[in-house]
Order: sequence, then C-alpha cells, then structure tokens
Amino acid sequence: MRSAVPVLLMGILCFPAFCAESQTDSFRPPAVPLVTVDPYMSVWSFSDNLYDSWPVHWTGQVHAMAGMIRVDDKTYRFMGPEVVCPTAAKQTQLTVQPTATTYFFEAGPVKLRLNFVTPMLSSDLAMLSAPITFVWFQVNATDDKPHKVTIYFDASGEWVINDARQEIVWQRMPKPIAGTQFVSMGSAQQPILEKAGDNLRIDWGYFYVGVPTEGDNRIVVAPHGVREQFIRTGSIPETDDARMPRPANDDWPVIAAVMNLDVHADRSCTCMMTLAYDDLFSIEFLGQKLRPWYYKAFGGFVPMLEQCIKTPQEVWKSRHSFDVDLLADARKIGGKEYADLVAIAYRHVWASGKIVVSPDGSEPWFFHKECFSNGCMATVDVSYPASPFLALFSPTLLNGMCAPIFEYARSEDWTFEFAPHDVGTYPKGNGQSYGRNREGKLRFESQMPVEECGNMILMTAAGVKASGNTDFAKRYWDLLSQWAGYLKEKGLDPENQLCTDDFTGHLAHNVNLSLKAINAIGAYAMLCEKMDKPQEARQYRAAAKEMARQWQKMANDGDHYRLAFDKPGTWSMKYNLVWDEILNLDLFDPQIARTEITYYLKIQNKYGLPLDNRADFTKSDWLVWCATMAEKKSDFEMLIRPLYRFTDESPDRVPFSDWYFTSTAKVRGFRARPVIGGIFIPFLKDDKTWTSYTEKADQP
Repeated sequence: MRSAVPVLLMGILCFPAFCAESQTDSFRPPAVPLVTVDPYMSVWSFSDNLYDSWPVHWTGQVHAMAGMIRVDDKTYRFMGPEVVCPTAAKQTQLTVQPTATTYFFEAGPVKLRLNFVTPMLSSDLAMLSAPITFVWFQVNATDDKPHKVTIYFDASGEWVINDARQEIVWQRMPKPIAGTQFVSMGSAQQPILEKAGDNLRIDWGYFYVGVPTEGDNRIVVAPHGVREQFIRTGSIPETDDARMPRPANDDWPVIAAVMNLDVHADRSCTCMMTLAYDDLFSIEFLGQKLRPWYYKAFGGFVPMLEQCIKTPQEVWKSRHSFDVDLLADARKIGGKEYADLVAIAYRHVWASGKIVVSPDGSEPWFFHKECFSNGCMATVDVSYPASPFLALFSPTLLNGMCAPIFEYARSEDWTFEFAPHDVGTYPKGNGQSYGRNREGKLRFESQMPVEECGNMILMTAAGVKASGNTDFAKRYWDLLSQWAGYLKEKGLDPENQLCTDDFTGHLAHNVNLSLKAINAIGAYAMLCEKMDKPQEARQYRAAAKEMARQWQKMANDGDHYRLAFDKPGTWSMKYNLVWDEILNLDLFDPQIARTEITYYLKIQNKYGLPLDNRADFTKSDWLVWCATMAEKKSDFEMLIRPLYRFTDESPDRVPFSDWYFTSTAKVRGFRARPVIGGIFIPFLKDDKTWTSYTEKADQP
C-alpha cells in the first residue's frame, strides 16, 4: 500500500476555497515537479510523499527545501525527510496539472493545501520566461475551532552552487518589492557561464525567497539548526547569520521564513511565498553572453518580480483555465492515461531549456539542454522530437530553437554541406561539441548528415504551418535548399551513419531514417509552394513521391516494414512516417501506417513497444509518434497505456525518462530531456485543434 495516494485531477482547482478531495485516481508520477523553470532552476520530489526525502535537482543532487506547520503548540513536517522534524503530517492527496502541483495534508485538527505554481503560459512570453514559482499555503480547521498556525519554510544554499564545498553569501533586499520582503543567496565567486557540462548545477546568479511584509511574517538566513528552534519555540531568529562567506556545507545555511495565520472555524487562511532566480546571463553563443528574455520583456529582474507579484490572482485564473482546457483536449485525444502524461510533461519540457534574447536583441531564442546524455546544447536531433510541443504552444520559440543552428551553420567553424548536430555544451554554445577529436576537429564519421538535414527542414515546415508565416524560412532559404538537395541525393538509401537513436550505433540502409529524408523533401516542396517557387515545388514533390514508391517496395517485409532495407526478418518503429499526415504531404500509401500499427499491437510488451528488434528498450517520444499514426482512438490508447504504466510503476524515480526497458520498466538512461515534448504530437494531427493553440500563442 502507498502511504498517500497521488492523484491527477482533471477538474477545477479553486482558490482560495478547498476542492473536494475525492480520490478518483491512483496515478503515481515518477517524479513530481515542484520548482521547474529551466535546466538550473529545476527542483523535483522523487518520492510518493513530499516528506519522504529531500527535494532534488533533476540530476538527483539535493536542493533542500524544508516545510513544517505548527498547529497551536505541536509541529509537523510536510516537506523534507525525518531529520527536519520527527513528526510528519499525513499526506492525503497529490495533484499534478500542467502548470501547478498541489499537495494536501492533515496536521492534527487542520488541513493544509500546498501549491507550487509556475505560470508557464505561452499566451504571455514575458510570464513564460519569468524565473519564478509561487508557493501558496492554505489552511482550514477540521474541528470547528480556531487555531494559531505557523508555516515554516526554508531553502538551502545548495540551490546556488554546483559543489557543496563552494562558498556562498547572502543579503537582504533594501526595500520590499510589491509588498514582499526578499532575501537572496548566491555563490561568493560568481563564475558566470564558466562551467559547461551535463551533470552540473548553477553556481552563479542569485536565488531569491520572498514573503509578504504584511502580517506577522519573518525571513532570515540562519544555520539549518533553525529548524530545531522552530520545533521548540515556533519562532526563528530576528537577524541574519553574519558568518559569510562560507561553504554551503558549513552548518548548511538556509533562507528560513515563517508566516503566522489565525485559523478560524468558518474560513480558510492563505499566504504566499515567491521563489525566483536571477541568473544575470543565461547562455553564451559564439562568444557572446546572452541575457534571459525576461530582462528584455520586463526591463530587468526587479521589474519582473514586481509585475508578477502584483497579479497572482490573474495568473491563477489564467493558468487554471489553461490547465483545464489542455487536459480536456488530451482526454479527447487519448483518454485519461494520455491526459495524465500531458500533465506531468508540460513543465518538464519548458524546464529543459531557457528563453534568451537573441544576439542582435530582436527576438526570443530557446536553447535546450540534452539532459543526462551528454549535456549538448541545441542538439538538432533532440530539438526534433521536442518540436511538436513548440509547434503547438509557441511557433515563435520553435523558430527560436532552430535559429541558433542556422546561424552556426553559416559560421566558419562549420564546413560540412549538411546540417550540424549541436552548437556546444550547455550553456556555452561556441561550436559543435559532438564528434570532435582530441585536436578539436569535427569528424565526419561522428556526424548525422541525413538525420540533421531532415530534422531542420521538417521543423521549419512545422513552424510555417503553425504560424502561417514564411519569413523565418526565407531568412535561411540558402541552407534549407542546400540541405534539401543533400537529402535528394543521399536520403533514399542512407549510407552507414548515425541517426537520432545514436545509442544503437551506426546503421546502413536505415528504413526509418529514409522515411525522414523523404518526408523532409516533401516538406521542402511544401515550403517552395508557399514561397511562390512552383517549379522547385513540382521538382521536389515529384522526387519525394518517387522515393516514397521505392521505399515501400524496398522496406516491405510482409506484415510489417524492415529495420534496414538489406535485413529481412527485422522490424523497427517508423515514427518518422507521422509527418506525412501532420504536414498533409500525401506521399505514402495510408496502408503502410495501418500495417505498422497492426504489427505494433501484436509485439508490444507490458511497458511499451520496443524501438526495434535489437533490444527491448524503447523511446517514450517515438512510441507516442507511432501511436499517433493510428486511425482509431482505441488503437492509440492501446499503445499509450503501456507507456502510462511505465511512468506509474517504474522503480526508478526520475523525471519522465525517454529511454527505458519495456519488459521491466527500469530506466535505461536519460531523464528530464526536452524530447518529452514529442508526446504532444497528437495535438497536431487535427488542424483545428492545432490552430486553437497557436492562435493564443504570444508573438513578441
């Protein structure tokens, strides 16, 4: 038995009144998003109960938050392990929605509702880019009696360093911002954008915690022993610890806050905290440090705080309506299980990247991180599976994800005739890092020529369809034409090379990679039509149609299609076929998809459809792409249900992994990666549904 039943509610989350707590579901997210903004400000719970373990960064490193509630003279913990406080409140429910996570607790004669709200709304790019999470506390009595309640919260210096031995400093904001008193903490050294790599945490910029100035609230920096003081007395020191700088692991300094509530029998009491992170500079691209987009959108960090804090109720209503509508659409597409996957994936995808100001200061760019694989930055074959998410919610940021690759491809560092793989190692985008030798030279044999050319053309085409605007494609038409020509020559029967599934090694005559090339050629023809280039459109469409005809003969293996053209008796996911329908290319016989879906349903395992016949692991993103090719909702649901089962039952508690074993539900690798955006591709299958979202997307 689980000690508390987590639930994904699709109904209304009302504020400030309590919702009904009927438990209609028992879905257990593999990891629960708490404070999820970007690859550095990304904190999760890896436990069923919030008080079972410390909150952690997506890498698994502790980013401690402790929470306690004192009811009259008895103290209970609701966040952090037993070392925080020996007595735990009882967690009764957990809901995860796209923009909010809500926990419910019982603490003696009161109920506590705890909300982590990160208002990531694509209808407001400024708010979407804001590095802010609101933490709402709501308390009501269950015994019809008044109670004095104090909420305690703290966050440790681990938030601002990569290694606990690094020194930290802190300071108090000189005056309140929008009625909120802030204390900030940061590393003493401030090595801005110095470190690049995968398993790293931020060690520059400043973390801010704020509480309202009104009421009997207090916020200080103190050693972690302040928790014991609160348990004993219900209070914390009045002044900040003066011993700094000092290592984060030297008596573990924390930003600690208390908020006092007088809970009456007939009404609930609420209070709000603000968590924010000013990273100063977010990305380096070709030697230039780039500011986060919120600096441009709001005019700086402090104006961002002021504006966001002034509108919490508006934010609450907007994000609640968004969550309800998104989950309702997801249920229509694929039922409850698919909606649950959408709910846990939305903030996950946004938090895998950072929205920054482009080098010329004119537009927002989105740089994602290839989390827990190699830390590459703006990786094209990671952008590709993430692209449906941005094509749905923000065509502007889809272009902003592709632009750095186009710009880098025009640089002197890139000398190949095909598209690059990446622009560097996060957060330093100073040239492709994948496939360089010891002398720093890029090796041809480590490139993905057909893969990346196809990806860039298909993503650009998706952006054009989503926005109805060809300006971005025109800007980079020389490269798009060059890469389309490359695919026309090399794409039908690819040579021995890597594809996005590079963990499986090189493969010649890759049937699924050929699908990508053919669809990309068709997509290029579509772009030619939209840009009034009829002759080129006819030429490339004819080439794509002929290649599709040859593909069907070359790949046919009876009741399915092969892994490689020269390997009878093999099979693989044909996830790249989905773009034929998404982009209305009309290149392939619809019977091909029907044949594949029928075969997939026969061979899938308990936890999903394997990637191909070589191993029983799969990719979550590609699995959903394959399911999207199903004509019947029931077939889609039959393919999605094992993926849902994986997220619910996997013994590995990490953010939604995209690489796992379909027989055991154990994670093979990867976590918190942007490719989870691929599970949103079913929304693009219906043009009306797709348009309903892009029409709401903010265009800066």
